[in-house]
Amino acid sequence: MLNPEIIKRIREIEIHTKRLLSGQLVGDYSSAKKGSGFEFDQIREYQLGDDVRFIDWKGTARAGKLLFKQYIEERNRTVVIAVDISSSALFSSAKTLKSDVMAEIAAVLALVADYGKDHAALILFSDEVELVVPANRGRKHIHYIMEKLFTARTEKKQTNISSALKHVANMRIKNGMLFLISDFIDTDFKRPLRIVAKKMDVVAIRCLDQNEQQFPNVGFLMVNDLETGKQVLLDTRKKNNRGISHFLTHRVTDQSTLFKKTGVDFLDIAPDKPFVGDVIRFFRRRMMY
Repeated sequence: MLNPEIIKRIREIEIHTKRLLSGQLVGDYSSAKKGSGFEFDQIREYQLGDDVRFIDWKGTARAGKLLFKQYIEERNRTVVIAVDISSSALFSSAKTLKSDVMAEIAAVLALVADYGKDHAALILFSDEVELVVPANRGRKHIHYIMEKLFTARTEKKQTNISSALKHVANMRIKNGMLFLISDFIDTDFKRPLRIVAKKMDVVAIRCLDQNEQQFPNVGFLMVNDLETGKQVLLDTRKKNNRGISHFLTHRVTDQSTLFKKTGVDFLDIAPDKPFVGDVIRFFRRRMMY
């Protein structure tokens, strides 16, 4: 049975996301692409240029004006959400852990995908693929995804983005889109990223703490590597801090360059700042609804 706190959190995210989706912040779902698919949308007045095959003749006779049956295009699109649950996600200098932020981002993406009638799949990974929830749609399925996101636990697991990408590359998906959510504290995932980016749209959502981008000057500091358990003494004084900060900045810059070269869109999320609205706007812009 789920912890009452997790149930409360899921409900809060769902309510908040629905409010943003239905409000003026991101526009109405009626702006979705319309077509002659199988998902009925509404009856409206006929407009010049509408397909005459979808005129509602019975409704027209009753209303005394030409009515048209409008349908939402059936896209059969699959949204794959891959979430990093390695031990580095347990770090944060803010009130909220990166792991909680990444789980919430994934939950919002799953909700928006369901709102757009798309199928959603979930992959949780660390140094290996930990869990796969096959693609499906419907509120029950989305709630199951959210439960898995907020109950996932790992212990001293390292980050291996390649493991998730290789799994996605082997999935038989047509018209798919991958959201890769991680702090991207990893190396050597260029090749599998290029392979997946050729097969489907890929969006990288990078969640980094401010101290993982610019390390503060606090003198000598004993740090514990959450992924390996090793302890390291760092000299963060001004002279040495330049080297640390350069390394952190260089890693982010290199990743951003890689994303651009491979045609991967990316969105940076800071754990200490509001992000749900940004995620929804980004998602709907990319998915065109």
